[in-house]
Amino acid sequence: MNNSISVLCNAVATAGIVAGVCCLIVGILVGAIVYKFIVLKKINKNKTQAVKIIEDAYAEAKSVKKEAILEAKEEAQKIRDEANDEAKERRAEIQKQEERLDQREEYVKKKEQSLDTKIEQFENEKQKFENEKLLLNQKLEEQEEIKVQMLEKLEKISGLTKKEAKDILIENITDEAKKDAGAIVKQIEDEARENAEKKAQDIVIGAIQKCATDLSSEMTITSVVLPNDEMKGRIIGREGRNIRSIESATGVELIVDDTPEAITISSFDPFRREIARLSLEKLIVDGRIHPARIEEVVEKSTIEVEKAVKEAGENACNEVAIYNLNPELVKVLGRLKYRTSYGQNCLKHSVETSIIAGLIAAEIGANVQVAKRGGLLHDIGKALDHEVEGTHVSIGVELAKKYKENEAVVHCIEAHHGNVPFKSIEAIIVQIADAISSTRPGARRESFENYIKRLEQLESICNDFKGVEKSFAIQAGREVRIMVKPDVISDNDAMFMAKDIAKRIEKEMQYPGQIKVNVIRESRFTDTAK
Repeated sequence: MNNSISVLCNAVATAGIVAGVCCLIVGILVGAIVYKFIVLKKINKNKTQAVKIIEDAYAEAKSVKKEAILEAKEEAQKIRDEANDEAKERRAEIQKQEERLDQREEYVKKKEQSLDTKIEQFENEKQKFENEKLLLNQKLEEQEEIKVQMLEKLEKISGLTKKEAKDILIENITDEAKKDAGAIVKQIEDEARENAEKKAQDIVIGAIQKCATDLSSEMTITSVVLPNDEMKGRIIGREGRNIRSIESATGVELIVDDTPEAITISSFDPFRREIARLSLEKLIVDGRIHPARIEEVVEKSTIEVEKAVKEAGENACNEVAIYNLNPELVKVLGRLKYRTSYGQNCLKHSVETSIIAGLIAAEIGANVQVAKRGGLLHDIGKALDHEVEGTHVSIGVELAKKYKENEAVVHCIEAHHGNVPFKSIEAIIVQIADAISSTRPGARRESFENYIKRLEQLESICNDFKGVEKSFAIQAGREVRIMVKPDVISDNDAMFMAKDIAKRIEKEMQYPGQIKVNVIRESRFTDTAK
C-alpha cells in the first residue's frame, strides 16, 4: 500500500510538473503574442509619425525653395536695374561727348572759314603792297637818276667830290648844331622841369595817397586740398566715372598726380576753375560722390559763383560811385574778380585805376565821370578774352558799344595801351592811372628769370653805345646809370646819348611803367705828393 501511495504521489507530482510546464509554455506563447501586438502597434505609430514628419519636411522644403526662387528673382531684377542705370549713364555721357565733339567741329569749321577769309584778305593786301612797292621802286630809281645828275653838276661847280663836301659840311654843322641844340634843349628842359615836375608829382602822389589800397598781388588757385589720399580714389570713381562727370559738368581738367593730398584743377577759364574748386570742396565735405550728386553740386556752385560775380561787380561800382552802369556790364565786370594779370587781381586793379583817374581828372579840371568810367571799364575785355577771339582792348570796346556806353568812355578803353591816337585828355588820364596801378611796388609779379633777362637786356643796350665805360640797371630795372669815358664823350654828346638810349629802349624792350636813363660824365685828375 505504501508503494501504491508512493506511485500515486509520483504520478501526481509528474502531472503537476507536466501541468506547470504546459502553463509555462502557454504563458510564454500568450506573452509572445501580446508583445508582438504591442510592438506592431508601436511600429505603426512610428510609421505614422515618420510619414507625418516626411510630409512636413517636404512642405517646408517647398516653402524654402519658393522663397529662394523669389529672392533670386528679386536679386536678378536688381542687377538688371543697376545695369540699365549704368547703361543709361554711359549713353548720356557718350551723347554729351558727341555734342561736345560736334560743337568743337563747328568751332573748327568757323575758324577755318575765318582763316580762309583772312588769307584771302592777306593775299589781296599783299598784291596791293607789291604793286605799291613796284611803283615806289620806279619813283626811287627816277629820283636816284635825278640825284646823280645834280651831284655831278655840283661837283663840277664846287671842285669838290661828293664825299669831301659832305664831310666838311657835316663837320661844321654838327659841331654848331650840337652846341646850340644842347644849350637850347637844356634850357627848355630846365624850365619845363622846374614848372611841371612839382605839379605832376603833387597830382600823382596825391592820387596815389588818396587811393592807398592794399597790395593786390595774388596767385590763381589751381589746387584743392584733400583730407587724405583715399579721397583721390573716391573722386576718380569706378572706372573713372566720377572724375569724368566732374570734368563734363564744369568744363575743366582734373589732374590727379603723385602730389600728396591734393588735386590740381587745369582750365584757361578762371570762372569755370572757381566753379570746379567750389564744387570739389563741397563734395569732399559732403562725402557723397556720384554722378547725380556731382551734377547737383555743380549746378548749385554755378549759381553761387554767378551771384558772387554780380555782387562783386555791384560792390566795385559802389566803391567808385558809378551807379548807372548797364546790369549786364556789371556782371561782366564782376567776372574780373576771378581774373589775374601777372598775379594782380583785375577787378581790384580796375577799381584802383578808376579811383586814381578820377582824382587826377579832378586836379586838372577834366571830366571826372568819364575818367572814372573809363578807368573802371578799361580792362573789362579780360573777363571774356578766353571765350571771344581778339585782344582784351578790342573785346572791351565791343562790349562798351554793345551796352551803349558813352563814346568818350569807349575811346578811353580803346586808347589805354596807346594803340590809337589820343582824342581826349580823359583817355590819357586813364592810361596814366593804369600805369600807376600796375607798376606800383607789389602790384604785379613776374618770374625771376624774366626779371634777370630784362635787366641784362637793359645793360646790353647801354653797353652797345660808343664811349660807354659801364652801365648799371638799378631800382628793379626802372632806372639805368651809364658811366661814359670823359675823353670820348662831351657834355653835349652825353645829353644826346641819353635820348638815343631811351629811344632804343622804347623800341626794343617790353616793360611796365617807365625807365629813367642817367648818363654820367666825370673827369678825375690824380697826382701823388712825394
